[in-house]
Amino acid sequence: MHTPNPAKAPWYFLGLQELLHYFPPVVAGVLVPGLVVMALIVIPYFNINVEAEGIFTKQRKLRIQIASAAVVCMLVFLLIFDVYVAIPATVIIGVFLLLAATIDAASATGFRHWLVSKPISFWIMTWFLMELAVLTAVGTFFRGPGWSWVWPWRS
Repeated sequence: MHTPNPAKAPWYFLGLQELLHYFPPVVAGVLVPGLVVMALIVIPYFNINVEAEGIFTKQRKLRIQIASAAVVCMLVFLLIFDVYVAIPATVIIGVFLLLAATIDAASATGFRHWLVSKPISFWIMTWFLMELAVLTAVGTFFRGPGWSWVWPWRS
């Protein structure tokens, strides 16, 4: 008959509730979901990378600089807002992205060829899915009374 502490949203909203823990309500509750919905509406109308070729197959040096700058800016943004739980997923995607940048597409085989052939949309979507999974897992298993950090195996 009593609301549990903490009162958690259903599992499919825990990522959003976790964002509300780190960012102001306007940013996490209005801006981020609004931008995601807007992106889902607008992106199909852009003819970006219609051939779905690898991100580093053309203008390699410029694209490596842009990708590196984007990963560093995202990491700085996450550090400024103390969103430490999102840093590992960002670092993992950044490492694989830069690994793909160092591979020669003409001589790559197997996993290396698969990695180098992925377009920018793959990398962005993979990052979003990893962040969603991490935030949902943290909200589900690692949040205790007062929305404090707890280990799930400790009572």
